[in-house]
Amino acid sequence: MTSKPAVLISGSAGGIGRATAEKFAREGWFVGVYDLDAAGAEQVAATLGAGSAIGGGLDVTQPEDWDRVLAAFTEATGGRLDLLINNAGVLRAGRLAETPISAHHLTIDVNVKGVINGCYAAYPYLRSTPSSGVINLCSASAIYGQADIASYSASKFAVRGLTEALELEWRKEDIRVQAVWPLWVNTGLLDGNHAGSLDTLGVHLSVEDVADQIYAMVRPGAAGGLLGRVLPRKVHTAVGLPAKTLATAADMVPSFVSREVNRRISRA
Repeated sequence: MTSKPAVLISGSAGGIGRATAEKFAREGWFVGVYDLDAAGAEQVAATLGAGSAIGGGLDVTQPEDWDRVLAAFTEATGGRLDLLINNAGVLRAGRLAETPISAHHLTIDVNVKGVINGCYAAYPYLRSTPSSGVINLCSASAIYGQADIASYSASKFAVRGLTEALELEWRKEDIRVQAVWPLWVNTGLLDGNHAGSLDTLGVHLSVEDVADQIYAMVRPGAAGGLLGRVLPRKVHTAVGLPAKTLATAADMVPSFVSREVNRRISRA
């Protein structure tokens, strides 16, 4: 049992998930490192230290796997779950009709159903932990549908909608629900993938950039003070200047302008 604040991160054997696990462990949190790659997750947890982390396998597409993992994690934390980070995700780039239908289905199973499964299973633990929260990994591809990554973009629109809905549903129970929106990040998801927007925008974010932003969204006092009581709570947080610029512009310009900008970005 630990007295530290507790965070469970899916898909954390590598990439953004691992960087986020390392960031939270350095900041004094107890971290649940879970991934489809069970051996990799256990190795990351061992690196973080027995008093700082626990790890194992998790198939986010399987509700019973979430139940098993959450039971084990909260046994180690004394029932505490301060934060759930739904990070696990897959990407298969390519024109929709030229990509196997199985790849599109897998994208929805992991990126959408996996997040719903996690939120559903974690809810009782979040509800019983004061001032708890959820952060879902969204994407700048949820600003406007992106050619070459159509099903991935659609999955992130779903994550966006789920985040907004749960932020409303769960706020009275003191569960804050947010989403983080990076553009292209230098991770293994890019291996073997090609998209027009990737060529246009390039890769300017590291996994550490995203991890730092996630921690900034939950650090003590980040939402408190006078401003935290007066201003609306932020639901979506873009990472990096290009993503922030695109998100802001999408809110301000007519839809046909957004469409043309994104057509040029994706080179469609």
